[in-house]
Amino acid sequence: MTHEVAADPQTLTESLGVHIAPEALRLALTHRSYSYENDGIPTNERLEFLGDSVLGYSVTDYLYARFPEHSEGDLAKLRAALVSTRALARIGRSLDIGPHIMLGAGELRTGGRDKDSILADTMEALIGAAYLSTSLDTAREFVLRHVVPLLSDRQAMNAGRDWKTTVQEIAAARDLGDIRYLIEDSGPDHDKTFAATLTVGGSRYRTGVGKSKKDAEREAARLSVEELAPSQASDPEAASRPGGEPAGA
Repeated sequence: MTHEVAADPQTLTESLGVHIAPEALRLALTHRSYSYENDGIPTNERLEFLGDSVLGYSVTDYLYARFPEHSEGDLAKLRAALVSTRALARIGRSLDIGPHIMLGAGELRTGGRDKDSILADTMEALIGAAYLSTSLDTAREFVLRHVVPLLSDRQAMNAGRDWKTTVQEIAAARDLGDIRYLIEDSGPDHDKTFAATLTVGGSRYRTGVGKSKKDAEREAARLSVEELAPSQASDPEAASRPGGEPAGA
């Protein structure tokens, strides 16, 4: 049984700037790996499910009102970037939630407190806990206070973009041909590294590296967009405009 003690939750609530009932806060910070080692106590997964809905509603409602000139497709791409795992993990790091997450021994050994997936899932659980502890309006304010600033952060918006979809759109618009990712792996089974090389219409583009096939493919797509369409690589909203033209064109 694991007896890991997380950081003082009071410190976290001050950082979050929203009231969360103590029991809801503890639940939001309980990862399934901790539960497995502690008699199957409840985890944050149900709160994560709830928080995902609150997050999606809050961001969608904001974007719809903030960008009346944007099409459905434009809004969907902005929302996808703002609610992505990487964007949520970025917020989680800025709030220093990592030290407060209760993890099992295996996750602790492999740096679980700084993994994008765990930070993002915990952020969603905290949003769900804030909703249950306060109200939808308060939870929405909490979400927007931390998410809206990302709109003006080019690095954050690019980090959350769906680069593989961007490559597909470019290839389709220019009739470049089939898209494939050539995968190679290296390292022991428990710690593999993957390399993915993008090919479009038989032409090889860039190679991305990651700890999973998905991450490697995403990185290959991101790097390749710089060659396929430089304007879309440098402008977070370019991919959501027809042909990737500059804003105001």
